[in-house]
Amino acid sequence: MTDLRLCAARTDSRDQRFLRRVLGDAASWRRDQRGLSLEELASDPSLARYVKGWGRKGDRGVIAEVAYSPIGAAWWRFFSEHDHGYGFIEPSVPEISIAVAEEVRGRGVGTALLERLVDRANQEGVLALSLSVEAANPALRLYERLGFARVACIDGAWTMRRDTRASRIAD
Repeated sequence: MTDLRLCAARTDSRDQRFLRRVLGDAASWRRDQRGLSLEELASDPSLARYVKGWGRKGDRGVIAEVAYSPIGAAWWRFFSEHDHGYGFIEPSVPEISIAVAEEVRGRGVGTALLERLVDRANQEGVLALSLSVEAANPALRLYERLGFARVACIDGAWTMRRDTRASRIAD
């Protein structure tokens, strides 16, 4: 995508609203599945934790734009042993979320977002990133191509980890 622009996610309410919206889309990744409304997302603590209070210490993200219109995002958050998300490994490994608008999927936006996020983690001294992905989700191939390794399968979803200092794309 030649006119793609990547920028750091801000900690203001505008970017929090966008992250909340795309998180609902990411959670409803099946083509036959209706996206979650903002109200549904906010009322589900297992999903809301990925964006609630965005801008807390350690939160980082990247937003993809075309013609200054956001089309996707990838971000990380640190969680604790007692309050964590689906892809939690340990408190020092932030869990990432990623979402790309359905109409631009398959055009390299997800790859660009993840590569930028991994680069940022490496620059900031974050040694690894983790995520969770359902086994049937086509994004699993993207994550593996970008060096994420399967570490556990929980209820049909893979918890994956990527060391940030590893080479960018696995052979």
